[in-house]
Amino acid sequence: MVRRTRVMWGSWRIWQPRLIFWVGALMIGVISVFFARAADFAYELFEAMRHSTAYSPYLPLILTPLGFMLCSYLSTRWFPNSQGSGIPQAIAARHLHNTESQHRLLNLRVAAGKILITVIGLFCGASIGREGPTAQVGASIMIQTARWGKMIQTKGLIVAGSAAGISAAFNTPLAGIVFAIEEMSRAYESRANGLVVSAIILSGLAAIGLAGNYTYFGQASAIAVRPEEWVAVFVCGIGGGLLGAMFSLYSLKVARRAKRWAQPAPIKRMAILAGGCGLSVAVIGIIFGGATFGTGYEQARTVIEGGSISPFFFVGKLAATFLSMASGIPGGLFAPSLSVGATLGSTVADLLGVSIGLGAILGMAGYFAGVVQSPMTAFVIILEMTDNHDGIITLMATSMLGYIASRMISREPLYHGLSRAFIADSIKFQRARNRESAAEERSTAEEMREETRRYNDKGAI
Repeated sequence: MVRRTRVMWGSWRIWQPRLIFWVGALMIGVISVFFARAADFAYELFEAMRHSTAYSPYLPLILTPLGFMLCSYLSTRWFPNSQGSGIPQAIAARHLHNTESQHRLLNLRVAAGKILITVIGLFCGASIGREGPTAQVGASIMIQTARWGKMIQTKGLIVAGSAAGISAAFNTPLAGIVFAIEEMSRAYESRANGLVVSAIILSGLAAIGLAGNYTYFGQASAIAVRPEEWVAVFVCGIGGGLLGAMFSLYSLKVARRAKRWAQPAPIKRMAILAGGCGLSVAVIGIIFGGATFGTGYEQARTVIEGGSISPFFFVGKLAATFLSMASGIPGGLFAPSLSVGATLGSTVADLLGVSIGLGAILGMAGYFAGVVQSPMTAFVIILEMTDNHDGIITLMATSMLGYIASRMISREPLYHGLSRAFIADSIKFQRARNRESAAEERSTAEEMREETRRYNDKGAI
């Protein structure tokens, strides 16, 4: 028995899939850091160009729509299934049973295109983030490890890769675990626990080794004590949830209508739509002095630290984010949504006469929970990003209020609603392939029968 155990643990066939999985998880951390630095550099370059000359503030009127059109062309023509956030593709792949369909949504080519086009989008001033795309990149890496390591837990690896991507992108390991449970799978499989935790640990170690251990928004201690602060909890929770629900609801409607409209000529029509959205984003950015371009990280951090910002900034940022998403170009919603929520909360705090920092954190929790309808993910990710452990009950209450308010308007979570289109496309593609295969088989059988008939005729002669 002991000898058999030693042979088993010394077998290369036992260790090969484990080693490949570990390398894949480490690569998620390394690539997430590279992605973050490339995205930051691209946006810094955009800002430098926008301030280089007296006429540069108007440069986005040309650069942004052309950049949107380029991103649309690349994603539609050369990197299909890289559009949008990336989380819907991962959710769709997890629901599909056909391995080929899963690999159409998640593969290394899609991952490379996702990184490239998201960076281009930030260089052009799109109101997008890199965190959702990092989840798709992580899932793509993990599903590739399943191929190389001959692993059969494909669905568990998709969840693990997505969670590791979110964790490494924000340096929030607990949020990665909660995201895997709440967002990636509404029917979570406990046997995937080991995969998820292992992937998050290894990707996190790689990311910390390269970028250091940091808190995304720094440390912010904010807790509701006074009655007016609890009023802010209700206003930010319900108001943020309703606003997030409206964003989610109309995003789903626009995505479905845009797909139907572009169907006759998807490359051309999606490029036209992206160009129009890009021009609108540029106009909004100029109106708000360039503040609505990019992820919105600086504005969110400013109000979290108690700084002041235009009380109407969240309106412009919301519009720019909606248009960037409607254009169909690759890019995430996490960071822009947190920026919208933080500045919404700061406006509410200013009206109620409470701490700006408290209002910003509450606004993030309420609005983000309203957009994604994942209250646990919302409060855990904000808790880790701000290191605000004192205010955990406050964050939980705000997130839950945002979720309840959102469900009253939008019955379908945003990412799961968007995933339906990818599931439908994958099923249609697979059915078409099956019909082609059946037609080829019938043709081959007919040729064989014809050949047999000719042979029999010759024998008869």
